[in-house]
Amino acid sequence: MKYFKIANTDLNVSNVVMGNMRLTQLAKPDIEVLIRTALEEGINFFDHADIYGAGECETLFSDAIQMNPSIREKMIIQSKCGIRPPEKMYDFSKEHIISSTEAILNRLQTDYLDILLLHRPDTLVEPTEVAEAFEELHRSGKVKYFGVSNHTPMQIELLQKYIPQKLVVNQLQLSIVHTPIIDSGIALNMGIDQSINRDSSVLDYCRLKDITVQAWSPYQKGFFDGPFLGDYENYAELNDLIKELAIKYEVTDTAIATAWITRHPANIQVVLGTTNKERLADACKGSDLPLSRKEWYDLYRLAGHMIP
Repeated sequence: MKYFKIANTDLNVSNVVMGNMRLTQLAKPDIEVLIRTALEEGINFFDHADIYGAGECETLFSDAIQMNPSIREKMIIQSKCGIRPPEKMYDFSKEHIISSTEAILNRLQTDYLDILLLHRPDTLVEPTEVAEAFEELHRSGKVKYFGVSNHTPMQIELLQKYIPQKLVVNQLQLSIVHTPIIDSGIALNMGIDQSINRDSSVLDYCRLKDITVQAWSPYQKGFFDGPFLGDYENYAELNDLIKELAIKYEVTDTAIATAWITRHPANIQVVLGTTNKERLADACKGSDLPLSRKEWYDLYRLAGHMIP
């Protein structure tokens, strides 16, 4: 397992993350096995959100491992807030951020979060309110560091103008097939659809600002459109190459798909959403797998992207 230090923190993190969005699909004993497998494979970073299972996933997580100080110190725990599904809206008000965090800590049975992320941009945000909420949470020791998820560079700049704490993470969707944060930079000046900059050069921005990118849905075709691994109807050549590389490196297809992300020099963390302990272990084999430059670009090209 590869580890690196998130800039502007004291956190030495695994570049593969256990995501906990689907824990409600498992029985308590299976959740414990999944978490133990993650720890045995070298994962020390665990991602949550207050909307996962309407909060139940956080409760299931802490109950399954019987959360206590000795277990807690082995983990880097991150959660997210700001989405209010029942009302179909986002909320970055001071009151909501603080109350959400208190509820998260209660469900996780811990005194603090290592990182708190704002989940999706609230266009009605008052940055001074966010700053006040973050300052209160930081001063009380309830949150060590802060970040965002699915935010553009200018949305981050707006927040950072008022927030004294450095925003250290931006969680973004990325897989071999879903690559908008990469595409336009490769196809600049080509006058094709791929050349359209839909993400405001967010990957380059995060590298310039020392913000760690976390890749969610690393095996999905699009926004929960299903996995590309094994999809021979739409991605036959890509899957053939993935299998070829899996044989070469003596790993599984999942490890190759993981390695395509971890090969990027931005030190991107890969957030796994699987509830299958074997697949989780397979993914970890891609943590530090040395894909060549040609192999990386061949995978990108066979996923349907242009390399001019």
